[in-house]
Amino acid sequence: MYKKRSLPHALIKHVFKSHVVKAAATAVVSIAATFSSASLMAELKLEKDELKFGFIKLTDMAPLAVAYEKGFFEDEGLFVTLEAQANWKVLLDRTIDGELDGAHMLAGQPLGATIGFGTQAHIVTAFSMDLNGNGITVSNDVWKEMKKNIPHKNGKPVHPIKADTLKPVIEDYKNKGKPFKMGMVFPVSTHNYELRYWLAAGGINPGYYAPADGDTSGTVAADALLSVTPPPQMPATLEAGTISGYCVGEPWNQQAVFKGIGVPVITDYEIWKNNPEKVFGVSNAWAEKYPNTHLAVVKALIRAAKWLDENNNANRKEAVKMLSKSEYVGADYDVIANSMTGTFEYEKGDKREIPDFNVFYRYYANYPFYSDAIWYLTQMRRWGQIGETKPDSWYFDIAKKVYKPEIYKQAAELLLKEGKIAKKDVPWDSDGFKAPQTEFIDGITYNGKQPNAYLANFPIGLKAKQIVKGNKVVTAK
Repeated sequence: MYKKRSLPHALIKHVFKSHVVKAAATAVVSIAATFSSASLMAELKLEKDELKFGFIKLTDMAPLAVAYEKGFFEDEGLFVTLEAQANWKVLLDRTIDGELDGAHMLAGQPLGATIGFGTQAHIVTAFSMDLNGNGITVSNDVWKEMKKNIPHKNGKPVHPIKADTLKPVIEDYKNKGKPFKMGMVFPVSTHNYELRYWLAAGGINPGYYAPADGDTSGTVAADALLSVTPPPQMPATLEAGTISGYCVGEPWNQQAVFKGIGVPVITDYEIWKNNPEKVFGVSNAWAEKYPNTHLAVVKALIRAAKWLDENNNANRKEAVKMLSKSEYVGADYDVIANSMTGTFEYEKGDKREIPDFNVFYRYYANYPFYSDAIWYLTQMRRWGQIGETKPDSWYFDIAKKVYKPEIYKQAAELLLKEGKIAKKDVPWDSDGFKAPQTEFIDGITYNGKQPNAYLANFPIGLKAKQIVKGNKVVTAK
């Protein structure tokens, strides 16, 4: 647990307790900074300045670490504690209970909680933390068999690698009476949906949820059995043979390469180019009680995201050094750098340039688009977490209930006035929907304004009036 007091705020509250006497020139600078920051604090009139945020040990928590380490929280008069959490459920529960003021969350968590899949609570987000950043890794034994089905060029596998190449391996497991098991980090995680998307695009059914029947395993009619494993435990679980593959964020795919226990076969950038990943979530009650504090937090996070991407990722090595600290991700510098600095290593020695593997600011990465929320909701419906058909209007209503671009714009407007961001960095005139997106591994176009039409395009997945009953998919009467 690390705490950091805003320097100006600390001076205002504790100046007479200080036992350190600084040079006169430094004192003048400090006083100037104090009055500058104090004026901004007065403008926002913070309702709360002592905050505790939770995160999971993944590289995409970087905006929180950077906002803390570079003093961006300080600039907003915020006294922040960053605290690593054991798993995503603990993180969500502590945010709901008020033990955490906010947290680095899976994009599906605010949506899942708000619609009542699992824990029921109204969670909102005004800040998307990043794009991309995940991968799918398989064991060495599975890779050995998959590789036989993959075309090669210049002695290396041709990417992207589709799940069609895994299908014969799974069929062989079935013929031998063995289940094929894979790990993902949480039922409403991007990782779950990306892994399912990739498998289904290759003709492999990842299974359905049947919450109405009390079945939340997600394994009804499954060819591959997916189960939850916390991110830092993925490599060890693979090495133990409990699972044959997993989908997770970094650095846990690269860790498998470094340990020689598995091979990343595809990144989520290749499954859905520039897909939205984590969000910063708070309870709706918290957002309503502390609106100015919320704005100050979003301001600091926007600045941190900008720092991470500016000057063509020039700050990434410094960011990797931060993240390698035990209080953040705690993995080796080289493991984190393998993907964070614009490359990604698949099979050992097969390192390729992927400059957009982690995107924190460019491409409007931080803007909470309604269409991003709706994509997650479509996948919840596709796999049965949403048990029955919903009209398009329901998807729009839930997206607007959870995603808060108006708060993001307010924070961005303040930063624009302060000269800290450029006007071109924000999609000011957006209606909250991205243009139809075409760069998916299966070639299916996603239009956030037509969720049900989108669902109808998938060969595998629930559509129209279909529901999961018992151990099969049926059409509701």
